[in-house]
Formats: sequence, structure tokens, C-alpha cells
Amino acid sequence: MQLTLFAPITSIVGLIFAAFLALRILKEDVGTPKMKEISEAIQEGAMAFLNKEYKTIAIFVIVVAAVIFATINAETALTFVVGALLSALAGNIGMRVATRSNARTANACKKGLNDGLRIAFSSGAVMGLSVVGLGLLGVSVLYYVFRDPGILFGFGFGASSIALFARVGGGIYTKAADVGADLVGKIEAGIPEDDPRNPAVIADNVGDNVGDVAGMGADLFESYVDSIIAAMAIGLVAYTGGMGLKAAELPLMLAAVGIFASIIGTFFVGVGKRDNLHAALNKGIFASAVLMAVMAYFVIMIVIGDVGVFYATLAGLIAGILIGLVTEYYTSSERAPTRAIAQSAQTGAATNIISGLAVGMQSTAVPIVVVCATILLAHHFAGLYGIAIAAVGMLSTLGITLATDTYGPVADNAAGIAEMAHMGKEIRERAEALDAVGNTTAAIGKGFAIGSAALTALALFATYCVATNLQSIDITRPTVIVGLFIGGLLPFLFSSITMRAVGTAAFQIVNEVRRQFDEIPGLMEGKAKPDYARCIDISTSAALKEMVVPGILAVTVPIVVGLALGAEALGGMLTGAIVTGFLLAIMMANAGGAWDNAKKYIEAGNLGGKGSQTHKAAVVGDTVGDPFKDTSGPSLNILIKLMSIVALVFAPLFV
Repeated sequence: MQLTLFAPITSIVGLIFAAFLALRILKEDVGTPKMKEISEAIQEGAMAFLNKEYKTIAIFVIVVAAVIFATINAETALTFVVGALLSALAGNIGMRVATRSNARTANACKKGLNDGLRIAFSSGAVMGLSVVGLGLLGVSVLYYVFRDPGILFGFGFGASSIALFARVGGGIYTKAADVGADLVGKIEAGIPEDDPRNPAVIADNVGDNVGDVAGMGADLFESYVDSIIAAMAIGLVAYTGGMGLKAAELPLMLAAVGIFASIIGTFFVGVGKRDNLHAALNKGIFASAVLMAVMAYFVIMIVIGDVGVFYATLAGLIAGILIGLVTEYYTSSERAPTRAIAQSAQTGAATNIISGLAVGMQSTAVPIVVVCATILLAHHFAGLYGIAIAAVGMLSTLGITLATDTYGPVADNAAGIAEMAHMGKEIRERAEALDAVGNTTAAIGKGFAIGSAALTALALFATYCVATNLQSIDITRPTVIVGLFIGGLLPFLFSSITMRAVGTAAFQIVNEVRRQFDEIPGLMEGKAKPDYARCIDISTSAALKEMVVPGILAVTVPIVVGLALGAEALGGMLTGAIVTGFLLAIMMANAGGAWDNAKKYIEAGNLGGKGSQTHKAAVVGDTVGDPFKDTSGPSLNILIKLMSIVALVFAPLFV
């Protein structure tokens, strides 16, 4: 009983600290009237999108809850609704704080770089701690009420449902606006990024928040709670008697001490010199990881007394850091792969795209090796329970890992506001320095999200095998082979749908921006104001329309396969989806991040600088990479987890 109370109490502490950071941010000066006007326009656009998105999702949640109530039980239907509500609440909190932090970050850059960093990072920490606080609070309280991890699968399903729509809808929105703004603004009109004359510029800034704050938050909220629930379910059957109960409660304890480690890690973030910006953020992550490793050892030895479980936890914790470092290597403008992509742009857009694809494909190797090594080590030390605990270990310091990721959109918005509000060269350069680091932290965050998704999906898959009594899956059976092929196909089909959606929406944005440039007198001379609202409406409508089909696909296909071909064939389908989904997600995310930073490298004055033919070729590559890294790639994280949790929830129907 004491163990289960420790987790909700700790989660409340995390939420209180998040509230403290939010109040401290809101006390900061928002800046000039112009800065306030721009910030409020971004806030209104972001919240309008989120509110419309939640209304659409609400219909889905009600229908699915009714199906679960009719086919499974009322308790699972209840936990499904709670999971959806808490995930939506975490995204709402993060979005509200992020959209109020952008102008304050830009204004703080007047004092110095460290002041701007403090506000942007604190905003990210609010998102990170809201996710882990609400996630752990929901899981621990529901476990305290029902005392059955199996009932909690519904909670994970609810979180996954919100994550899918938030990731897909937010990704379509942000990249349609971004691609449209870049193609017409940078290439055709030759005006700078975030130029207030561009009608799509506010929609682009709104998109940074709906995609990389609400979307990323929901993605990792799902991974976080799913990994805990999977470990609890496996722990209950992996150990006998009272020890099984302790093994089920251990993931809650590890998540709780992870919140403390994340809070302490935030105090290590700070910078004195511009060149140390990235190191300043890494200090917080590394400090939290070391502290987590120490605390995890004592918690595991006290609760369960099995040092093998500690080694499995440590393997997951280290794997998360390694995947982040590998992602940084392939996407940072300071590293050889991204600079090679920039150099290839000297001979045109085609060679730039070819080089980016090659880097993306190559970047899959090390993360796969890391995940494989983690699986082998975790299983060696603690069996299937070890694999699930490794996922918990990887996500234990999510509070600060997510903070360094969602810091990026705030810094990006701050740089845009500095440009649009004409704050001057020095302030703009400071904000752009924060933004440049934000690009890298965003890429690292996506790599971490993909790696954690793969490990979480494997933990859920192991739980599915336990729930359906599958000791092995015979790949010589025709039904299993069919399942494998269907699973392997789904990530490609899913990516095709989301990529096409971005292309369709971007086409509308491009035409609208062109129309306004042609039809609004004095717009290009800066004497007239563009119609920002029209571009926001186009992106919103397209995102909400296009996110429905991928959501239905992800939920219905596992149920159809399970009912038609059986539990073993569904296991084959999940296996195929995890393998191809993981590889495709890494390739897309890293190629997109590398294209983006190759463009930024050229814009910094290298290889001809802004406006050169090399720069224009790099912008084309970045435009291709945008839906790769911010729509299709991240959405695959959700796909492989959502299908696994759907299989778990409806497992009684397949056995």
C-alpha cells in the first residue's frame, strides 16, 4: 500500500513544480505591444486548432469507449476515457504555457542569452513534468482502485488514441504551413524566414506548437504510461506470490524517482557563453540520468532485491542516451553527415535530396544495434520483465528529456517574433542561437521518441504474448506470414497517407500565399498587412480532415486481423509493423533533421549563404524533409504502439 501511495504523491510534487515554473514564466515581461500582438495571434491560432481537434477526437473517444464497454468490460472503458482525458490535458497545459513563453523568451534575450534560455527551457520543463506527473498520477491511482494491471490497458489505449490524432493532426498542420511559407516566401519571393509580409508566417509559428509541443507531448505521454503498464502486467506473472505484487509495483516506484531526478536535473541547465548552449542542456539530461541510476539501484534492491532488474533498467537508461547522441551526430550542423548534405546542394536540389536520403538510411544502423543490445541484455538479466523494465528505465527521466525537446518550438517562435517585431540584429542573433540549438534538441527528441516507442512496443508485444498464452509464433504458418506482410505494409501505407495529406494542404497554402502577394496592394513593400487568419484556417481544416483515416486504420486493422486470422497471426502482424515502422521512422526523422540543419548551416554564411543557388537547393531538400521529420516519421511511433495496445485491450476476443 505504501508503495502505491508514493507514486501519486510524487506525481503531485512534479505537477506542483510545473505550476511553479509556469507562474514564474508568466511574471516575465512580454515585451513591446507589437511582440504582444504577434504572441497573442500565435496563442489564438494554436488554441483554436487544439479546441477543434479535441472536438473531433471526443467523438472517436465516445464511440470507442462504447465498443470497449460492450465487448470487454466497463472498467476498461472507464480507464480508456481517463487516459484520453489526461493525455489531452497534458497537451493543453504544455500548449498554453509554450505560446505564452515565446515573446517572453525573445524579450529576455535583451538581457542576455542565458535569460532567454531560462524561460524557453522552463516552458519545456512545464510540458515535461506535466506529462510525467499526469501520466504517473493516472496509472497509480487507477491501479490503487482496481488492483489489476490488465484493466490499465484501457488507460494506455486512451493515451495512444489522443497521441495518434495529436501527432498526425499537428504534424499535417505544421508542415503544410511551413512548406507553403518556405516555397513561396524564401524561394519565389526571396524574403527571409519569419518575414511578417508572408501570409503563412503566423500559421507556421502556430504549427511549431501544435506539432512539437502538443504532438510530441502526447507521443511520449503514451510511451511513458504504456511502458509502466506493460512492466506491471508482466511483473505480476513473472514472479510468484507476494513478490509478483512487488514486481508489479516496482515500475511505479522507478517512475516516481525519475520525476525527482528530472526536477533536480533542471537546476543544472544554464549557460555562460553562446558556444555552451547545447552543453548547458545536456548537463541537465546527464545529471538526471546519473541520479536516476543511483536511486534506481536502491529502490530495486529494497523493493525486489534482484540486481538483474537493475541491470535491465540501466540498459534502457543508457540506450536512451546513446540513441540521442547518435541522432545528434547525424543531424547536427557541426557534424560531417549534415555538412556533406549541405555541400551536395552546390550541384542542385536533386543531389541534396539524394544525399539526405542516404544519410537517413545509414542512420538506422546504430539505433537498431543499440535496441538489439538492450533487448538481449535486459532479457539475459531479467527475462521478459527485463525488456519491459528497460523501457521504463529509458523513459524514467522523461520530465527533463521532453523539456529539452519542447524548448525548441518556444525558441523557434522567439526567433520569429524577434524578426517580425524588428527587435534589432543583436536580439535576433541571440534568439536565432537559441533556435539553432532547438533544431538539434528537437531532432534528438525525435530520435529518443522513436527509440522509446520501439522498446515500449516490444514490451507491449511481450505482454500481448503473455495475455494470449503465445509461447512462440510459427512463421511457417500461412496466416502468420500474411500477418507479417500486413504489419510490414502498414507503416508504408500510413506514411503515404500522411505525406500526401501534407502535400495537399501545402498546395492550398502555396496558392493562398501567392494570391495574397498578387492581390493585396503594397504587401511586398510592407505597407499592407497580410491575411494571416486565412492560412491558419486552411491548415486547420486540412489537418482535421486528413487525420481521421490514419486513426481509423491504426485501430481497426489489428482487430480485423485478430478476429479473422487469430491471435498468432496478429502477433506476426505486430512483429512486422514494429520492425518496418522503427526503421522507417528513424530514416525519416534523421533525414529530415539533417536536411533542416544543412539549410541552417548554409544560412549561417557557409557555401554561398542566404539567397544563393546552393541555399535555394537546400530549401527544397528541407521542404521534402519537413513532413519526413515532423509528420510521417513521428506518427509511426504512435502507430506501432497503438496497434500493440489495441491488440492487448481486445486480446480476450482473439483467444
